[in-house]
Amino acid sequence: MSGPRRIALIGNSLPRRCGIATFTTDLQQAIVASIPPVITSIVAMTDGDRTYSYPPSVGCEVRQDVLSDYVAAAAYINSGGFDAVCLQHEFGIFGGEAGEYILALLERLTVPFTVTLHTVLAEPSAAQRRVLGRIMEMSARVIVMAERADLS
Repeated sequence: MSGPRRIALIGNSLPRRCGIATFTTDLQQAIVASIPPVITSIVAMTDGDRTYSYPPSVGCEVRQDVLSDYVAAAAYINSGGFDAVCLQHEFGIFGGEAGEYILALLERLTVPFTVTLHTVLAEPSAAQRRVLGRIMEMSARVIVMAERADLS
């Protein structure tokens, strides 16, 4: 591979105040500090009618309940020369039933993505199981932030 690698991260981002925002921002900063250098861009999930003063590390913003923003984010990633995508998954941060709007983005990607599951529900609804199952089917890798998880 010639030239710097490029990675897009999808998740909440600071200054939004939540654990996923902190995680995504910390991960982005760690990747940028790696050697050889890696170029990154955060695709930030924005909740409700809120607005945030995002830093330059956020290249694209997705309003949680606006399906067309997910499609636009896929186009942003596909046209941005990214080599990979790192998705932070948490229930409640993506729009649609059980977060299904994220599928509109992921199904359009032309680069591989990994997903980090920050929560695995013991008893997901049928819709949650369907959406998460589809995400895992499409993922190049799945990372689980729990000691035990039943993903069947």
